[in-house]
Amino acid sequence: MNALSANTQAILLLTAPLLVGRGKPTEGLLTVREYSKLARHLRDMGSQPADLLAADAAPLLGECHQVIDERRLQGLLGRGFLLSLAVEHWRARAIWVMSRADDEYPKRLKARLKGEAPPLLYGCGAWELPSAGGLAVVGSRNVEDGLVEYTRGIGRLAAATGRTLVSGGARGVDEAAMRGALDAGGRVTGVLPDHLERRALHRGNRDPLLNGQLVLISPYDPGSRFNVGHAMQRNKVIYALADAALVVESDLNKGGTWAGATEQLDKLRLTRIYVRSTGAPSEGLAALKAKGALPWPNPGDADGLQSVMNADSPKTPSPEEQQEIPFHPESLRGPDSSTADVTPERPPQGERGPSPTKEESPRGPGDVLFEAARTAILHVAREPRKGIEIAEELAVNRRQAEEWLKRLVDEGMLEKRTRPVRYVAREAGLFTAGDSR
Repeated sequence: MNALSANTQAILLLTAPLLVGRGKPTEGLLTVREYSKLARHLRDMGSQPADLLAADAAPLLGECHQVIDERRLQGLLGRGFLLSLAVEHWRARAIWVMSRADDEYPKRLKARLKGEAPPLLYGCGAWELPSAGGLAVVGSRNVEDGLVEYTRGIGRLAAATGRTLVSGGARGVDEAAMRGALDAGGRVTGVLPDHLERRALHRGNRDPLLNGQLVLISPYDPGSRFNVGHAMQRNKVIYALADAALVVESDLNKGGTWAGATEQLDKLRLTRIYVRSTGAPSEGLAALKAKGALPWPNPGDADGLQSVMNADSPKTPSPEEQQEIPFHPESLRGPDSSTADVTPERPPQGERGPSPTKEESPRGPGDVLFEAARTAILHVAREPRKGIEIAEELAVNRRQAEEWLKRLVDEGMLEKRTRPVRYVAREAGLFTAGDSR
């Protein structure tokens, strides 16, 4: 990648924490939606983010006041010295950054996610790989050895087909798929929710990064630590980059894999979702199939996988395929989970699922968002936490967090303690530590 464009510099100043060493994120950073609103306002005025850095930008900043407070913009744009330190830090570690204003930014992210596309992508390795599409393979962290080998085989098949493998880099299914593709000489796009800098420096990634097989990307600062909200939001990027997706294993009603897949099936529908159709039964996969996921057709060679990837519309499963993983309706009792709400400017492109039947009542965006928040809050509240602490952890405003907390207290999922007010999950072990899948 070349030097940072002026637009990317402006977007970094407006939205990025610019972590260097053990620095802490700056308060007042623009959220994705706030930046998108500002970007539309600038476009409507015939301007672009870079114009905010011009010597005569004062009138333009004043014109933006109706969208974002002028003093807030000035404070963020005044972090030039911190930006220069961060850029040097990243360059020393071969980390690049691109913004939505750059030509190199994956076009399918903007086309599919619209205003929810990450303003920035940080990465290390072959920056062009995210634009190549590919097969997304995702699944739980804790799986048996047989599923690990099965998943490696999927990675090897993707390599043989010449298709990029897209995954989240987490332990278990993600790692097995990526390693299978790399070992077979294939290409891999790893979409990380945290610790990009650490993963880029990992010895096992060095050669694939150098030879163009691997790119590690993240919508979040290369030095950022694990954050439940980031892990959930990262799922959208994985699916948006893919031509098709395979869920190898999933818990039922909890975890990142379930959240990401149900968001796609229930709302976004950015790409076709398949679930493993052989091997041990899985309540999670059976429930995803009931929501509209397709049984994986188990292609045995490159031509077979190519046919799956090139399919224009989902295949109608045969009766035999429908029975490959048993589905028990009673297994769906209890709260389910999805990921955060997206309000695209236009209906998302890609496959659209069937319309709800008369017996079904489609959930609104608020319900989908709450289901995602449920999983995240129960993870954060494993130990007693203040409402404001939970809001900060989920990167939402306090009022929104309090609404969700009240609902979870009413449902009996959270206990509200007083003197001082704290919230704690009533059951332990509801969410595995780390990027749970």
